[in-house]
Amino acid sequence: MISTRRILAAACLAAGVTALAAPSAGAAETDAKAGSSLSPIALLDALATSDIPESHRGALPRPSQQLAQLNRVPSDLDQLHQITDLAAPVTGLLPGLQT
Repeated sequence: MISTRRILAAACLAAGVTALAAPSAGAAETDAKAGSSLSPIALLDALATSDIPESHRGALPRPSQQLAQLNRVPSDLDQLHQITDLAAPVTGLLPGLQT
């Protein structure tokens, strides 16, 4: 597994690269390609999978996939809240809360 230190180092490196690239990106010519932008998430994905053999890279989730799943948490919590709001009066679990 990837250690916490490696992930933290990769995130700091991505933030540093982004901070260094931001001033030069503002000074770049206007005819530069739009698809050549620097993505810290893509860099983090590349760093996270650099030590893993090619045959095993598909078995582990990339940091971008994990972040995408993390972005789904609020909607999942909203769905759970809707279910508990319907079930709480019936089961008497939350008698002190009024909605």
